[in-house]
Amino acid sequence: MTNEELKKQFDLNDPYQIAKYMKAAQKSTPVKAYLRGYLRDKDLEGFNYFGQPSACIVLGDADAVAGLIESKAKSLTFCKVECEARNSAIPLLDLTEVDARIEPGTFIREGAHIHKNAVIMMGAVINIGAVVGEGTMIDMNAVLGARAQVGKNCHVGAGTVIAGVLEPPSKEPVKIGDNVVLGANAVVLEGVTVGEGAVIAAGSVVTKDVAPGVVVAGSPAKVVKEKDNQTEEKTELMDDLRG
Repeated sequence: MTNEELKKQFDLNDPYQIAKYMKAAQKSTPVKAYLRGYLRDKDLEGFNYFGQPSACIVLGDADAVAGLIESKAKSLTFCKVECEARNSAIPLLDLTEVDARIEPGTFIREGAHIHKNAVIMMGAVINIGAVVGEGTMIDMNAVLGARAQVGKNCHVGAGTVIAGVLEPPSKEPVKIGDNVVLGANAVVLEGVTVGEGAVIAAGSVVTKDVAPGVVVAGSPAKVVKEKDNQTEEKTELMDDLRG
């Protein structure tokens, strides 16, 4: 059974199911080998390769490619192997079916949910089971941990960390309501709920639930005021960046 078929048997929003899926999934160590030397078509049977056998790029599992290289060592004049993961259970999300703007250099794991017109900027990391609502922007180098939930039309500032909850599995995930703005480098800890329209100041560490429509700041974050017209102007989102 392939991992794609296996995945359909599990609810990737449930921490226990996620853990079972990760345990059952076939682990892989994909590598890319750059080879040059006296190689023939039959030497590369069973491998995906690009170029001519005498100078090619071979894609495959680490053990299989290592076996090829070892068996043909005397025929090779050049060999370089690149490895990006080791015993990986969950690949990155297939972005071709995602109706959102996703910039290069993001890391979005399979099992994450990216909704329409969301914007994911360079360097963002989004783990399995996380949800990014419609029209929400995840700025550069922000991190959404496993099962983190971000509502619609939010802005998650650069470098912000929304804690994930996979272990311990009994802990509630972070829930960010609609129209919330999180400043750069804020941290929201496990189990916290942030109400609709709230504003989290840059650098804040949020350890407790935040009521709707308030502004919090500090470490630990505390309410500093109700959201007002000045705050609305400073936290205005731009529709032209979405859609």
